[in-house]
Amino acid sequence: MAKSSLKRYNYLRAMALKIIQKLTKRAPGEQYLVALDIGTEFVKALIGKVDGDHITVVGVGRQRQRLTDMQSGAVTDIAGVVENCDAALKVAESMSGVVAKDVVIGIAGELVKGASTTIKYKRTQPQTPIDMGELKKILDKVQYRAFERAREQLAWETGYKEIDVKLVNTAIVDVQIDGYRVTNPIGFQGRDVSIQLFNAFAPMVHLGALQAVASHLDLNVINIAAEPFAVAKSVGERDSAEFSAIFIDIGGGTTDIALVNNGGVEGTKMFAIGGRSFTKRITQALGISFEKAEQMKLDYAAGKLSEKGTKAVKEALAGDVEVWLSGVELSLAEFNKVDHLPSKILLCGGGTGLPEITQALKGSSWYKTLPFARKPTVNHISPTEVTRVKDATGKLTSYADITPMGLANLGLDVINTGSITEGLMQRLTKAMQA
Repeated sequence: MAKSSLKRYNYLRAMALKIIQKLTKRAPGEQYLVALDIGTEFVKALIGKVDGDHITVVGVGRQRQRLTDMQSGAVTDIAGVVENCDAALKVAESMSGVVAKDVVIGIAGELVKGASTTIKYKRTQPQTPIDMGELKKILDKVQYRAFERAREQLAWETGYKEIDVKLVNTAIVDVQIDGYRVTNPIGFQGRDVSIQLFNAFAPMVHLGALQAVASHLDLNVINIAAEPFAVAKSVGERDSAEFSAIFIDIGGGTTDIALVNNGGVEGTKMFAIGGRSFTKRITQALGISFEKAEQMKLDYAAGKLSEKGTKAVKEALAGDVEVWLSGVELSLAEFNKVDHLPSKILLCGGGTGLPEITQALKGSSWYKTLPFARKPTVNHISPTEVTRVKDATGKLTSYADITPMGLANLGLDVINTGSITEGLMQRLTKAMQA
């Protein structure tokens, strides 16, 4: 899209938004939020109304991306992605009758790094209660250590020594004082303090592209969130210290994995095998166009293909699914700080609709090389399992809708920081991002 065309396009959209705003009736004090999942295959937009401790989704829109717009979860054509996001937003705005400005955007890709870091120290005045200032100093130390580690890892993977990295998400995973686990350390006394903090970092170029997209759409970014982190934080008992699971989200360009251990996000891993990889394999094996191969893949997942077509797709996918499973094994093996991996695997994302994915995780002995206590169970996440997000549209019915719903759930934390610790984490995140 040329600069003049983009300028005119932004002008026309601004005018359209003004017209919609004039027609929209909004009660005083009502607050709305946009969740924007900019995936390799689709842009998904949700508009939700903030109702106290939950969000009610009142508008849903989606738009397919072109092959040149995204690559492995990262934006490669800002103007193209802007156009697709605008199309998805228009559908959501038309459905809801609302134009929302505050947005949470998801970020994914191989270079988004999430891991937990633990710091232990002895307090010189154990009889003095821990206050906000002391906690902030502790968290600053953890953040700095995690930041340097992420930079080193990305520099090694990309070959660039001076790669710009920014904090995406942060969350307290575990706090122990003299061996006693607490959920909020403020006010506690003790000598030996151990804090485990989850941090997700991404290259500046990726974050900058998403911020540019939001700017062109005239949206106010309140959070850019690592998508596996958002999904992991949105399912399960919110305040339960017992909940543990492995989340696997297969999108168009990547597979995202998040490990939740004892109620906290232990880490995230991503690798560049997604739905497009499977479609390309069908294209090569059957000698057909990408568009036809994509439709065959979808029909195959839905059980609509003929016996001959089913056999052809099954044979084409066999080798790639095996490679994909190896990627899962390698990713889970990197979680070497946990004694045992959770025996619950939860799936989401459009790519998990292929029956081979579930069969591979359920049917083989791949898990025996990893520290599982027993054979893991495998299930898809239902939209009804996403906490604090209610669907008033009836459109969110698929496991492919979990990621944008997770982003909406995470956005609620930004708007309503319910606890002192949560509020501190939000302020600390913004300070680190700046």
